[in-house]
Amino acid sequence: MALSAVGAATLSVGAEVIGIRAAVAVDAVLWAAGTFTALLTAAGIPALMVLRHRIGPGDASPVWLLPVVAPMVSAATGPALVPHLPPGQGREALLLGCLALAGVSLLGTFLMLPLIFDRLVRHGPLPAALTPALFLVLGPLGQSTTAAGGLADAATYTAGVPEAAARFASVAYGVPVMGFALLWLASAAAMVVRTVRRGMPFAMTWWGFTFPVGTCVTGAAALARHTGLHALGWLAAGLYAALVAAWALVAARTALGLARGTLLAP
Repeated sequence: MALSAVGAATLSVGAEVIGIRAAVAVDAVLWAAGTFTALLTAAGIPALMVLRHRIGPGDASPVWLLPVVAPMVSAATGPALVPHLPPGQGREALLLGCLALAGVSLLGTFLMLPLIFDRLVRHGPLPAALTPALFLVLGPLGQSTTAAGGLADAATYTAGVPEAAARFASVAYGVPVMGFALLWLASAAAMVVRTVRRGMPFAMTWWGFTFPVGTCVTGAAALARHTGLHALGWLAAGLYAALVAAWALVAARTALGLARGTLLAP
């Protein structure tokens, strides 16, 4: 996920520094490496869960989503490379490949989410240190909405795909999914507040407050771009403000833990 994200950032803002050709080359290499690793992880970790481990009925965790969300990051960042390929088979192959990556991640999420919700309903709240991981559910939801927007933009570079139809498809998918993401965000926030009141120790799981919310920011921004609705723009801005606040808090607590030498203490 990190490789694909850094590659996309290089293409997005680095072209003015290193030139467009170099930025495209860096993005292509990092995206390919990130996608290979994502597919290896998405296939390998579930297989190891079956072959090497004996998992109990109460062991399901939102952390299980991390392997399957990785291909969705590639699906969201890959479409930016489509316009830089010559017209023809290459563009269509990359576009359909990103669509397939989105399907891999989305169907994997559909498998995992019921297990996670069943664990919460049947076995109660997560342990205090693991409670921030509830925000990880937002990752595949926000990232898939972002991917849908990027795929719609890239589809206009291939023959036979009307721009209006591509944008309608991305909005028809993204709006319901973003609605569910906001519902989950409210539920997860309520459980976090409950845990904080009872004492939630700082742990590296607090970083789960950042990246998943970031995917909702980019997803809401894509919907705002394709619909022109100011409400969605304000939603993206509000989520971004929450993201910055969460990042500042978690970064400060991490730095404090490192300074005190207590970050990795049992």
